[in-house]
Amino acid sequence: MGITKYHIGCTGWSLKEWVGNFFTDDAKQSDFLTQYASVFNAVEGNTTFYHIPNEQTVKKWGKATPDGFKFCFKFHRSITHQRQLNEVDEEVLQFLDVFEPIADRLGPFHIQLPPQFSPGEFSRIEHLVELLPSVYSYALEVRHPGFFDNGNKENRLNRLLQSYNINRVIFDTRKLHNMKVDDPTIRQAQQKKPKVPVRFKTTGSRPFVRFVGANDVINNEPYLKEWAIIIADWIKEGLHPYIFTHSPDKVSQPTIARRFHQLLSDLIEINPMPAWPIDRQSEQLNLF
Repeated sequence: MGITKYHIGCTGWSLKEWVGNFFTDDAKQSDFLTQYASVFNAVEGNTTFYHIPNEQTVKKWGKATPDGFKFCFKFHRSITHQRQLNEVDEEVLQFLDVFEPIADRLGPFHIQLPPQFSPGEFSRIEHLVELLPSVYSYALEVRHPGFFDNGNKENRLNRLLQSYNINRVIFDTRKLHNMKVDDPTIRQAQQKKPKVPVRFKTTGSRPFVRFVGANDVINNEPYLKEWAIIIADWIKEGLHPYIFTHSPDKVSQPTIARRFHQLLSDLIEINPMPAWPIDRQSEQLNLF
């Protein structure tokens, strides 16, 4: 049986570098999602930030995944970054309609606002959350320092999100920005990823955590242990968390996610993470 008490995954499902170490040796691109979803029960749908899929593609994704699997599709950049929520009612509803054929596969939609989107545009957030259909769930990510003031502006945002049961995305980049190394993948990630304070407060029933640190498990261990404690408590409280493990090189994401699940299983009773496709392949070969 797969993971059920929370959702865990990576930033995507189609990394070719996973062939032979996470995916099977003979995995083709058409196999990637099915093999990914045989282990993890969620994925960040970052692809929709750049390109809105057609109906055929959406239905194909649904058929490739089992019951209980959740896509957390990111709102298209035309809504959040280009128009910055300004007069986007039609675009938002059209975007959501695209995924109606796989409504049972939808986790929180990820609404990521750019760093320049400040509390001065708060009315746009208010209008958006009033517009969003309540049949879906959502997670809002803010990056402007004004939303982290421990004061009126931050409290106003939290109250609004709580009133609509919308999750405030927690983006933990502490480890990433504390590292001083020559690894080009880490340097690039440090340039791209925001350095924002970590907030552990929940505003919705589906806490949404994005963790990005080092490319190896050992250097991430203290942070993973901390998150395991927090997420275990959330589950005990009746919440259903989502956590996505990033890594600068992307290749290490499954390994980091597996270690997190192991740490969480030390704290609460949860199903073990299913064996990776490459491990199942090795077991089958050993039978012969």
